[in-house]
Amino acid sequence: MPKSAIHFKPPSIINKDDGTPRKVGYELEFSGLDLEQAGKVLRDALGGNLRQLSAAESELTVDELGVFHIELDWNFLKRKAEENEQKEENGEWIDLLAEAANSLVPMEIVCPPIAINDLQALTPMVVGLRQAGAVGTEESLLAAYGVHINTELPSLDAETLRAYLRAFSLLQWWLVDAHDVDVARKMSPYIDLYPEAYLKKLFTEPQPTLAQIFADYLEHNASRNRALDMLPLFAHIDQEALRRVVDDPKIQARPTFHYRLPNCHIEQEDWSLADSWNTWWIVEQLAQRRDDLENLCNNYLQASRPLIGVNRQEWVEFIDQWLKKHVLA
Repeated sequence: MPKSAIHFKPPSIINKDDGTPRKVGYELEFSGLDLEQAGKVLRDALGGNLRQLSAAESELTVDELGVFHIELDWNFLKRKAEENEQKEENGEWIDLLAEAANSLVPMEIVCPPIAINDLQALTPMVVGLRQAGAVGTEESLLAAYGVHINTELPSLDAETLRAYLRAFSLLQWWLVDAHDVDVARKMSPYIDLYPEAYLKKLFTEPQPTLAQIFADYLEHNASRNRALDMLPLFAHIDQEALRRVVDDPKIQARPTFHYRLPNCHIEQEDWSLADSWNTWWIVEQLAQRRDDLENLCNNYLQASRPLIGVNRQEWVEFIDQWLKKHVLA
């Protein structure tokens, strides 16, 4: 895809309530390159200073962008590699393990938070990785490679949080189709959708407080394995309240959503990070249409039937037509 053809749609709100730009952090999973190759590709594409931290992890510091973490996405391997810094006699074993993991474990690049209007700066990274031989989702039936989008909220108040949760929940079935989520990823436990019982509570709770939003969410979604994982955000807002329910050391507090639905098709010439962003953009737009949200929530509740709930296909068709008329027109 020509660089000029790649366009990240700007959402209705690009600044936070303090006036500073909202930022987005990408996480990109792929295979086909080892740690050293991936690091060199990023350095060639973005410039900066590359430093290898262990047999499993490197980092690239780029002026004006921040620190990119390049790592084998296997916590066990990273832990062993860190132990190797203190136990040199295990170095050969660690190197062999890392070499084997390159063909079995996805490589992950964790990008620094970048202002929404500057996301185009990531395009040379994607192009460089593709040209070097990186391959994505369809390469592995086991790893289920994906793209994660960590988007800052405009505000951390209850009204904003509720609006985004409602927007995503109304769209979640439609988003699976819009992203054409790979079958292996659908079958994995990592991108489960919110259950209908939670949606009904979310759509009927009148003006909940942050505490009530927390309680309702955790009652039904006390897991990192959600297509829209809210636990990092909850940890940022109230770490103690979250840990009382979910004490998972993998939860990293940050003032963002953790959106995990998109596939990674980095090997395809016409694919870019804008593909995943421009689908998430629809959630952004719907979240700002508060009257429409209320009406759509009522439509959903009215479509629910005793015992069997809402017909998924019929709801997706309804939402698709509504979006074409009101958002995508």
